[in-house]
Parts: sequence; C-alpha cells; structure tokens
Amino acid sequence: MLRHRIATEADGVVLTMVVRGNANALLELEERLGTHPLVRSFEALANAPGAPIAPIAAKVHAPAPVEAPPVEPPATSPGAIDHKRVERLLPQLARSYPNMFLFVHALEHELDAADRAPTLRYIGQRVGAWVYKRDFSLGAQLTLAQAIRHIALPAMRQVVQAELLGESLEIPDSPFPHRGQHGACCHFLAGMLDGLLRTTQSGDAVRITETRCRNTGAAACRFEFRD
Repeated sequence: MLRHRIATEADGVVLTMVVRGNANALLELEERLGTHPLVRSFEALANAPGAPIAPIAAKVHAPAPVEAPPVEPPATSPGAIDHKRVERLLPQLARSYPNMFLFVHALEHELDAADRAPTLRYIGQRVGAWVYKRDFSLGAQLTLAQAIRHIALPAMRQVVQAELLGESLEIPDSPFPHRGQHGACCHFLAGMLDGLLRTTQSGDAVRITETRCRNTGAAACRFEFRD
C-alpha cells in the first residue's frame, strides 16, 4: 500500500487506498473487496493497459456503526424493491456463490407477491454484474451473439445446467418453478443474464425474456435476447 485516506460520510466510512502490485492480481483484489462483509460497494482504477506494475485506487464504503437495527418501512407501492434487504443479502450471495439459491429462496418466501418479480430480477442483475466484473471484464468487446456464447453461457453453467439452442439459452433444471407461483417465474436468472450482458454491448440495452418456463409446463426454461 502506497497511501490511504479515510473520510466519514452520513451512511458510513469511505476508505480510499492506492496500492502497487502485479496487474494480474486486480481481479483477486476486486473479489476480496466485493465479498468482504463490511463492504457495501467499491470502485477500482488501474493504470494504462500493458504496464508491468498497476497502481490501484479502490474506494470502499463501510457502514457506520448503529446502536440498533433500523426499522424497515413497508413497501409504499406494488412492485417495490426493498433495497435495504437486498444490500444485506448481496454479501451472503457473494460469499456462498455459486451455491446461493438457498438464500434467494428464503428471500423469495418472505417477499409479497407483487414485490417478488422486480426484487428477484434486481438481485439477479446485481449478481450478474458482479460475476461479469470478476470473471469477464478484461476481455475484448463482443457482439451480442458472442457475449451470449462466451460470457452468459459459461457464467450460468457455474450455477445451473445451461445449453444454447440457436440464439436462445435453455435451462432444464431451474430451481424456481413449482414453488407456488403462476406463470414464468425465473426472475432471478433473467436478472443475472441481464447483469452479465448489460456492459458488453457498448452501453446498448439487451432485453432478456423468458419465453418458456417449466412452471407453465415446458420441458425447459428458455431465455431469448434482443438488442
């Protein structure tokens, strides 16, 4: 570590560090910061590509101590996302990844029906973006078809069975069907695909739609992609 600085903010502490080391260790450093239980978010900046030594500045937001857990207000509108609950869950998912569905199912059971789809999709987006940054962000810019094959497919295979069927992705063993919901229900997996692919198309939005689901009688859950 070359130097560091600590600043107090309303929602915690901001720790800025400048460190020097091998550029190949950047992903490991990001993973350790991203999975630490006290870290809420961080940003890492490296020097120009090709340099043998990479100075890294990481900003870490740590929650300030509190005397008692905050009281969570009820959702004010249908389809609301409980961001406080999500932020508490994300470190658990990172630590247990790829064996994280036990925690996702626990939250799924607690959520109101109206909040379930948007909340699970949002959590999936956050997890997918984290996996992309951890495992794939240093790769070349890809087309949508290339990103599906070289990013979405191998990333999803870390957590479920997955196969390409033309330009679609099929998952025969999704853990979300037949849990008392109606219609297509793999919101977390759709969100994870969204998070994985969102930053691979030069900022263009990618629409992920679950067109078939075992919850509606299909043999496998199918996801289609449109840019």
